[in-house]
Amino acid sequence: MRFITLALALALPLTVTAQDISKVNGTVSVDAGGHAGNLSTVNGSVRVGDRASIQEGSTVNGAVELGDGAQASELHTVNGAIALGQGAQVRGKLQSTNGAISLEPSSEVTGDVANVNGAIELKHAHVGGNIETTSGNVLIGADSQVDGGITVNEQHGWNSFNRPPHVVIGPHAIVRGTLDFHREVVLQVSDSAQIGPVKGATAMRFSGAQPLN
Repeated sequence: MRFITLALALALPLTVTAQDISKVNGTVSVDAGGHAGNLSTVNGSVRVGDRASIQEGSTVNGAVELGDGAQASELHTVNGAIALGQGAQVRGKLQSTNGAISLEPSSEVTGDVANVNGAIELKHAHVGGNIETTSGNVLIGADSQVDGGITVNEQHGWNSFNRPPHVVIGPHAIVRGTLDFHREVVLQVSDSAQIGPVKGATAMRFSGAQPLN
């Protein structure tokens, strides 16, 4: 009997270990409430169902979607958007090279959020690190919080004369760190928002739910 108990104890970790899923030319997914290790693909999307959990999700030429209440350690994509559902959590960083990033209400990223091109939008969400972009608009929506700062990097190359990014800090939003701009931006800050020091731009205050223009 003792040997049977020992054998079951040794086998137990094997039954609960989350498996990695990888693919080329196709979508990888985890169903609602499921568990997996690393999800990766090329030329396809990564989809994590509601209340599911994974380790890292990454793709090239595809989107990454984290469902409501889902969890992940890190999310990465090249040429694709990243979307976090309501109450979703990323315990590390979130990064897209060319793609929009959106965080639904009560979602949270404990690390940095970064892209090069594409809008970044927080809707009553929380980012524990910094937000960084080069040519994307940034909207820190009402009641959202960023514990780090916001950085807009200098743009180089043939498209360096594109229109300035639009950065909006909404009502009752909080950005604790420095807002550091290395290129021209349009910065609009609600009169009820709290922000840290501003470098490289002049903040224009607005009242109401959103800027008039």
